[in-house]
Parts: sequence; structure tokens; C-alpha cells
Amino acid sequence: MSSFELTNLFSVKGKVVLVTGGSRGIGKMIATGFVRNGAKVYVSSRSAKDCDKTASELTALGPGTCISLPANLQSVQEIQRLVSELKSREQVLDVLINNAGAAWGESVDTHSDDGFTKVITLNLQRVFTLTQALLPLLRASAAKSKDGRTHKDPARIINIGSIEGLGVPDHETYAYAAAKAGLHQLSRHLAGRLGREGITSNTIACGLFITKMTAYTAQTEEGKGWLDNIPLRRSGTPEDVAGTAIYLASPASAYVNGATLTLDGGNLVNMPSQSKL
Repeated sequence: MSSFELTNLFSVKGKVVLVTGGSRGIGKMIATGFVRNGAKVYVSSRSAKDCDKTASELTALGPGTCISLPANLQSVQEIQRLVSELKSREQVLDVLINNAGAAWGESVDTHSDDGFTKVITLNLQRVFTLTQALLPLLRASAAKSKDGRTHKDPARIINIGSIEGLGVPDHETYAYAAAKAGLHQLSRHLAGRLGREGITSNTIACGLFITKMTAYTAQTEEGKGWLDNIPLRRSGTPEDVAGTAIYLASPASAYVNGATLTLDGGNLVNMPSQSKL
């Protein structure tokens, strides 16, 4: 059957995608994968300069396109502006990838209250705020594929979580771990409510990926210890996370809803030290 051809089964060609935190790190890895496979990708982050640079770079790669849509997602007003601008450009949003986030490491005795609030707000609350505001565009996408009571190709919400929200890390990242655990549950809750409308919600719980935040430590003895705790003995690659996100956005995953996919090289199942990143 033609629907089982790999070119169709994992296709995201022509889909309209928004990647928050898409100008660098894991977000840029994901955005690159979608553009290289023919999607129209909007990238958002606080820095307009970074967004513009990424959009130009990825559009040059093609065959899809990348468009800069900068916004500070800590702010409700900025989210409203972003959504308004996206609505002025698009009638549907096929894939929302909630990747923007912040980390904070500090001793339990001194942990900043403002820092805790910042991390919980951006990593958890604003994911809900943005998703809620984009529901009309996601519902419009779902309506395109409705066939009676079902949806052949649902709209997708893909949340970028962390293994720190699944297991207890060996370092002091209390707000980050709590926010990611909350994000995983929020994603499941949304899946239960929105699935009936043709919008799926799934999570990718990432382990170690080399980004601006982790690059320095990865070169130290501590960083080498991280790799020792990963059965596959390596960090994640751009292809790993982009491929997983593309799967969750493609027809191949049309029946996947409410899942948390662990993308960590087996870190969590490394029983002697499963709490370590």
C-alpha cells in the first residue's frame, strides 16, 4: 500500500511548524531537521539577532524554509504578540514544539526564589500559556484531516522534556527537574483532553546533548563521567533529536498520544547509577 512507503510514512513536507527556543541548541537541531525535510519552520527565541541568523542559515540549506519570529516567552504579552503575528501569516499550525527553557543550578540551602520562579514559569507555565493561545491554529490543522470521527493526520504538540524529570539527578537543579516533571504530566493531561479534537501531545525526555549550556562541562572530568553513565557511551546527536521529533510529527506517529519518549542512550536504565546525567 502506498501509505506504507517510507517517503510518505515519515514525511513532514509542507507542514507548518513552530519551534520555541529554535535559534540554538536542541531547538535549532530540531528546526534543521524539519527544514531539511521540506517543512515551513518558524523559530522563536528572545534574541532577534539569533533568530534571524538561524532563519537565514536554515533557509539556505532548504528545501524547506525557516522564518524568524522572536519573542520573550517569559512574558504573556510577548506570547500574545507572537501568536498574533503567526495568525497573520498562517491559517493553521501543524506542529508546535515547546522547547524554550531555562536551567538553574544552586544549593538547596541558598537556591534563589527568583531563580526558581523564572525556571518554573518558562519551562512549565508558559508552555501552557503558548499552547492555549495557539489552539485555534492547531484545531484548524486538525480539521484538515478529519474523516468522520477520526483524524488521519492530527495536529501535533511536541514538548521537550528531560530525564531529570523522570529520575532524580545527582546535581542540584531543583526547579529544572520539578518543571520538567510537571511538563511531562502537563503533556499527558493535554493529550487526554485534546486528542478527541485531533491534536496529539507527546514528550521527548532528552538526556545529554552537547549545547551551549553543556559544552564546557562536557570537556571536563565531570563531563567524562556523564558519558560513563550512558550505556551507548556517547551524547545525543542532532539527528537523534530531530529524527525523534520528525517521527512524532509524521503520519508514522498518528496513533501516538500521551507518550514520553526517553532519548538518553539508556541513561535511565543504567541501574547502578540511573540517577546520574
